[in-house]
Amino acid sequence: MQRVMPSLPYPSRWGLSVEISGRPVLWGVLIIDSVTEGRVIGTVNFRGTPIRINGTWNENAKQLFFDSPYASYSGQLQIFDDTQIKVRHLILSGRFIMKPPSSQAGVYGNWIATTDKELTGTPINTGALPPVGAFLTSDLLYGTGPR
Repeated sequence: MQRVMPSLPYPSRWGLSVEISGRPVLWGVLIIDSVTEGRVIGTVNFRGTPIRINGTWNENAKQLFFDSPYASYSGQLQIFDDTQIKVRHLILSGRFIMKPPSSQAGVYGNWIATTDKELTGTPINTGALPPVGAFLTSDLLYGTGPR
């Protein structure tokens, strides 16, 4: 039996931006260590300390759900292929809610995370530009963005 790799790459490192009321409040890194039979394990790191996450990946719907001790996240994967430079941009974006013990428990916001990898094979989506947040999180991923 051949195993099919999910479209959510692992291990992978993503630049991550979190905003509340349209204002960026945190920048960091999302690490996805593994995706096995729909189960996701990794970390988020906003202030220098990795925080464990656990979640689920729905390959058919391209949806990710994960929890940290402080927030619950839900998001959708989008793929943008740049055939000229042979890069596949992967973008996760969605909503989150803060939960206890956070002092902001109950507060909702938006998040976006991006990573990229070499484009091999047939392009999937070349018709549109990624959202603006993709460029900021790309800077975070490569160490040139806000700290």
